[in-house]
Amino acid sequence: MTTTLDQLPNRLAIDRDGAFPDLVTTLQDGVYSGVLQLTRNRQDAEDVTQETFVRVYRALDSYDEDRIRDLALRPWVWTIALNLCRNQARSASRRPETTLGDDRVDHTVDTAGEAAANVDLARWRLRLASLTAPQRTAIVLHHVVGLSHREIAESTGRSESTIRSDVRRGLTRLRTLLEEETR
Repeated sequence: MTTTLDQLPNRLAIDRDGAFPDLVTTLQDGVYSGVLQLTRNRQDAEDVTQETFVRVYRALDSYDEDRIRDLALRPWVWTIALNLCRNQARSASRRPETTLGDDRVDHTVDTAGEAAANVDLARWRLRLASLTAPQRTAIVLHHVVGLSHREIAESTGRSESTIRSDVRRGLTRLRTLLEEETR
């Protein structure tokens, strides 16, 4: 049974266990790709994504049917994912950086095209890392994940106008970086 995102809250309210796999299938790729851009580490992104859905399931189990039906799922799931990203960043800042086993850069390259793609991806990660945390979050959630400004505002607890400003300023900074690179 194919379920749209709009139908999921009602299905979850009726049958949490039956509808939960559809929730995961619908949102996991977007959560993973957004979290990967925010954490810049595949293992951390996998861990945060998995923990996000574990916490979503636990929360749904404690909510009544009306509360589940009223959920705006994407912003709600992203609120959980962003909190976990912040927790992960705090935890990472307390432990020393290691170079062995660090999977920030994929060193296995099969073709010249893959090498160029990896270099380009690494450059974009560096560019994104140069943004402020709110700008990076807004850019990733809007342009990578596809959340609307309203959904990002709901997820982050910031106003829509602030989110618009973060996106605009972040894009301006990225354009400036690209122009500087081509000089």
